[in-house]
Amino acid sequence: MTDLTCHFLGQPLANPLMNASGVHCRTHAELDTLATSAAAAMVTKSCTLEPRTGNPEPRYRSLPLGSINSMGLPNEGYRYYLDYADRFDHEQKLLFLSISGLTLDDNVEMIAAIREAVNPALLEVNLSCPNVPGKPQTGYDFEAMDELLDEVNDAYKRPFGVKLPPYFDISHFDAAAEVLNRYPRLAFVTCINSVGNGLVIDPETESVVIKPKDGFGGLGGSYVLPTALANVNAFYRRCPDKQIIGCGGVQSGTEAFLHLLAGASLVQIGTALYEEGPAVFDRVLGELAAIMASKGYATIDEFRGKLKML
Repeated sequence: MTDLTCHFLGQPLANPLMNASGVHCRTHAELDTLATSAAAAMVTKSCTLEPRTGNPEPRYRSLPLGSINSMGLPNEGYRYYLDYADRFDHEQKLLFLSISGLTLDDNVEMIAAIREAVNPALLEVNLSCPNVPGKPQTGYDFEAMDELLDEVNDAYKRPFGVKLPPYFDISHFDAAAEVLNRYPRLAFVTCINSVGNGLVIDPETESVVIKPKDGFGGLGGSYVLPTALANVNAFYRRCPDKQIIGCGGVQSGTEAFLHLLAGASLVQIGTALYEEGPAVFDRVLGELAAIMASKGYATIDEFRGKLKML
């Protein structure tokens, strides 16, 4: 028998799966559906100070190997998600509350309100929003990232985490990790957000496939799996005192296994959840258990983070 239980920040969980922020988590109804799914944890849509309608449609397109999107942070405003967290049954699942302020002041204001809440939801600060026109990703500006984390660290006083953009250079892994490791209360790192500013062209119509940003958007699904695994393993190695949440390219139990092998403690599903719905968690868990059994692993801890080098 395989045991899929795991621990996150000391809390036991039935399994390591959860949704990726932005997928099936914008409304209370969607969140309620996640709450009754097989996933052991869930995260809200990254929210802003005020509600946003996001970018114009079409802003998502399914592709043969994944998806491209330029959603533009459509959300109901942070108070909507804070209200959900206040009434959520936190014994049922681990809940993450994700914020993505458009300015430093916005983040500070949201954090002040979240800090006063009595619910135990875990704060995630999204440093990677590649699809908001005119707004750079904080995760690519290490000085701005350090400034923001310093504010969060001082203001929040509780363990929190960050969601990072994908990095593509070893020196950037080093620089980002150096900033993250300055903050002991920064307890977890989610990587990666979508690979930003891809361009998909339909050869039949000779047109881009999404409307915002002249067709430029974030790639998800199988397109990003190698990049996601690289980031998970890079930060697992560089941030030994922090837990890693892996996100990117999980279509089946195989990719979930690879994220765990690379060092992830939890694994998020995005594009496949969008396409398949919450039943995807049951399927992926069954496939993960079968892979573990075939390899003789009784528990996740027997292989998590034990990626072999040649």
